[in-house]
Amino acid sequence: MNFLLATLALWRVTHLIAKEDGPWDVIYHIRKTAGTGFFGSLLDCFYCVSIWTAIPFGCWLGNNWWEKVLYWLALSGAACLLERATGNKNNSNNTLPYYKED
Repeated sequence: MNFLLATLALWRVTHLIAKEDGPWDVIYHIRKTAGTGFFGSLLDCFYCVSIWTAIPFGCWLGNNWWEKVLYWLALSGAACLLERATGNKNNSNNTLPYYKED
């Protein structure tokens, strides 16, 4: 049950950081301050953000160092799967371009 709750919380926090503006546009201003360079691109990528935000959740769930590492990676992977399952299907790179035969 703790893993499920941590996964949902991790997905929510990661989605807030990577995809939303946040309350009073705080997250937007942080991403804007980070710019378009290396750190700015890390904040725009859901998968990148999930790796770093999963660390405290993994440390909370694990009892020793190897459990913490396993929880860290498992939570990040679960959040990524949840993002893929709930993401916008219309903006996917897998969609075919429009084609009409004469």
